Formats: sequence, C-alpha cells, structure tokens
Amino acid sequence: MKYYAWFAALIVAAPTIAAAQPLAQELAWAYAITEGAAPPAPADDGTRHSLPGSDGQFTLDQIRNRMGPADWYPGDHPSMPPIVAVGREAAGIWACSLCHYPNGKGRPENAGVAGLPNEYFIQQMYDFKNGLRVSAEPRKPNTPLMAGFAVAMTDDEIRAAAEYFGSMRWTPWIKVVETDTVPKTRIAGGMHLKLEGAEAGMEPLGKRIVESPLDAEQTELMRNPRSGFIAYVPKGSVARGEELARYGNEGVTACTVCHGADLNGLAIVPGLRGRSPSYVARQLVDMKEGKRRGAWTPLMAPVVASLGADDILNLAAYLTSLEPLP
Repeated sequence: MKYYAWFAALIVAAPTIAAAQPLAQELAWAYAITEGAAPPAPADDGTRHSLPGSDGQFTLDQIRNRMGPADWYPGDHPSMPPIVAVGREAAGIWACSLCHYPNGKGRPENAGVAGLPNEYFIQQMYDFKNGLRVSAEPRKPNTPLMAGFAVAMTDDEIRAAAEYFGSMRWTPWIKVVETDTVPKTRIAGGMHLKLEGAEAGMEPLGKRIVESPLDAEQTELMRNPRSGFIAYVPKGSVARGEELARYGNEGVTACTVCHGADLNGLAIVPGLRGRSPSYVARQLVDMKEGKRRGAWTPLMAPVVASLGADDILNLAAYLTSLEPLP
C-alpha cells in the first residue's frame, strides 16, 4: 500500500484507541487530528513532475515512496546513509527522508531533526524504542509508527541517522505572523491546509496557532524540501512567550537556564530557536502529562508542571519566532 493511502487508513482507525488528555484537547491545534474519514490520496496518473532548480522528475508514487522517496535537491545535503535514503524494507522501516525530508527540516506533524546534538537524537530513539515516548493524543498516528521504527533499527542505523541529521544546521523554515484572523483551513495528514475556492475565507484565530504550508501543493503533493511554513499566532503571544522563556515566573524556570542564554542549545541540550510551534507544544504537553518519560525528561518535569495551555502557546510562538543561529 502506498504511503498516503496507508497513512490515511491509520488516521481513520486511530480515533477508537483512547481519548486525548485534557491539555492535549485544549491544544488540539498542535496535534491536528483529522476528524472522520481522510480524503483519498490523489492517484498517480504517470505524470512526471518537476520543481524549479531541480534536475529530478518524479511521479507521485515516486515522490511519496516510503522506501526511497524523491530527493529533489541532492546538492542541498550530505550523502544520505541507507537508513535515511531508503530505510530497510525487510524490517518495515521507512526511509527517514520521507517524513523528515532529506534536509531534516520535517513538517508540523513530525519533527525537524536537522542540527540536533547527536547524543540527544540517539537518546530519543532509545526512548522511543523502550516505550518512553508516547503521545498525550492517542489518535496521533505517527508516534507509534516512529516507535516501531526505533524498535527495529540497529544501533548502527540509529547512530548513522543521528550523525547525518546532526551534521546540518537548522536554518529558517517557519515564518511567524501575529494576527487576530487566519485563513480558513482543513486538517489533512497532520497539517492545517488553507481552503481554496468557494470555501476560502478568513476566521478568528482565537487561542491557537495555525501552522500551515506556504504552498500546500508544494508541501502536500511534491514534498518540496525548499517550501517552508507560516505560523499564525495570536497578537501579543510572542512578547508573552519571551517573558516566560527568558525570565520564568513563580513555579516556572526560564528556558534559558538549560537551553542557553540565546536558546540555541548547550552540549546535549537541543536548541529551540525557529522550531515548529506544533512540535514544541506537543512535547511540553507530552512531558507534562507523563507521556514522554525518557532519560532526561525528569529535568523538564518541574518546569512543565506549572505550565497551562496559554503558557505553552506563548512559548511555542516565541521560540518559533527566533531566527536560528549558526
């Protein structure tokens, strides 16, 4: 079964598993769960697609091939190890580059993994492998999928992926816009996609962040690793998040204590600048709800204990607004 059809089936089946934790329900925008049946993936009619600046031409099935997806811009990244480029089909492991892209930038429904410290990346994979990273929203389909890959991966494959993605810098990928209104969207594949045609229009943003592709077709169909995202955040949320991240408050330790004065990371502690607000929010919720319980999570436990939904939204907005540093 091709990737999109498989993923759609998983999304439809997932709601029967369990209910989301209350905080995950408040921050549903970060999980972007498709309600009801997902629309079928566009059929591959054999057309070979191309992108500006790329020598490649690929059909839709080649673009979304889970065991070797299209690599549009091989000059943008180092040579991929096999586990990243094609996965290991005999073990049921998809290519890392399918979901996280060859450049490690990823999309809102997963994680941006470029530029992470090698040992941090490796520890997270073992946390997945050991059942210590699950989602506060059980309907989120790619979390158990990732855990299954981690269980099947060898030590050498995990380290090869860590060294590959860690060799690339995290660079600007998400534009933050403070606003009261936002384009109407639909949720598909864990992303907020802008509505078009008669359904298009604007609506109040409210207490949420809407992280959406700059170009839905380039992201959803072409999986263009040069086409980034825009995050619509409530007015004032960036300033409120900065206050909390830099100075903390009673019961909340400032993020700068562990992640560095510039929030660019320290040693094995990951940088937070410019990362996906959806991902940041999910991780804070998952840790607060006791669903992410890895080796280093106890260091975060007292920090997240006092965070509410508004705090998490503000922190996510601020951290995403920061331009990545070398």
